[in-house]
Amino acid sequence: MCGRLDGVENLRVPPGPGAPHGLLIPAGELHEQFSHASGPGGQGVNTTDSRVQLSLDLATTTSLTEVQRRLAMERLAARLAGTVLTINAAEHRSQRRNRTAARERLAELLREAIAPPIIRRPTRRTRGSNRRRLAGKRERAEIKQNRRRPGVD
Repeated sequence: MCGRLDGVENLRVPPGPGAPHGLLIPAGELHEQFSHASGPGGQGVNTTDSRVQLSLDLATTTSLTEVQRRLAMERLAARLAGTVLTINAAEHRSQRRNRTAARERLAELLREAIAPPIIRRPTRRTRGSNRRRLAGKRERAEIKQNRRRPGVD
């Protein structure tokens, strides 16, 4: 988060996997809407527009590369309306704090969405664990063998 909260400021997404230098989303690509929030606020709850809706169109933003855009669109598909990602913030009584919360949430969502997938590398069992597993199987087989009716010899 950088800049002032009095209108237009760029959104800074901190560095992480998939974006080693972070991202800078221009203020012109962010769309904020304000409305009445439910919940705490006392007498001012019905008169102040403290709920914030922060929207970003992932298809047209210039801050993402094509690989980042594809990853974000796939991973955030359930949260998108078309190609627009919208974040709601209404947990605070002041509009200023809700704006900050919405921006932090958007930055965190984008940071997680553009991280490259973690590739699972298959591992082998250790020799000791394999030995213990086979010994356990032998013990169970022996127990079951002893439950059988004795043979006629």
